[in-house]
Amino acid sequence: MANVDIKAIIFDMDGVLIDSEPAWQQAEMAILNALGLSLTLEDVESTTGFRIDQVVRYWYQRYPWDNYDNAKTANAIVEEVVNIIRQQGQVMDGIIDTLSFCQQQGLKIGLATSSPSLIIDAVLDKLGIRHYFEAITSAEFLARGKPHPEVYLNCATALNIDAENCLAIEDSFNGLVAARAASMQTIAIPAPQLATQAKWIVGHHQVADAHAIIDILKQHYR
Repeated sequence: MANVDIKAIIFDMDGVLIDSEPAWQQAEMAILNALGLSLTLEDVESTTGFRIDQVVRYWYQRYPWDNYDNAKTANAIVEEVVNIIRQQGQVMDGIIDTLSFCQQQGLKIGLATSSPSLIIDAVLDKLGIRHYFEAITSAEFLARGKPHPEVYLNCATALNIDAENCLAIEDSFNGLVAARAASMQTIAIPAPQLATQAKWIVGHHQVADAHAIIDILKQHYR
């Protein structure tokens, strides 16, 4: 962990750059429960980090409903999330300072997300942070989303940096597994209500918010 030469920092988006997880949870419960499911907040938290088509498929396999149309249901959820982000989207604590620090240090900055391009654009435009990112990759059209590492590997390739020299910032366990599988260093920023769960030991570091990222970069990495 120490003395790793970090040349790029790759951020997840939902729950890391923007507090959009409540928007996803609200949208998923509204759309899926309207189809006859009875999902709770705890239920939808369990699929955090999944691509939206994977989320829809996951719940259909457990609680099948009539006239299953994955794309239609996924699109309805995405449209609802975009609406909420445009109205209520707020940058997460410490993110602007962290992005600025990384840029000043000459680190390449990437984005690796499970979210589709509609949501990526809504977030980057709402927060005004697009200019920080040298590479933006989505699992939207990949064969497999997180926890598969492909979206992270694609981002490292787009940045022209070896995965071993990248530091990934994640809020979800599925995303953390993806980054570890890509052989990246990792910082987990789990939601407060999940932070005491033992599973976060999978990450190299666990912090409460993005303010701590700069200190970790200074203390643990060249």
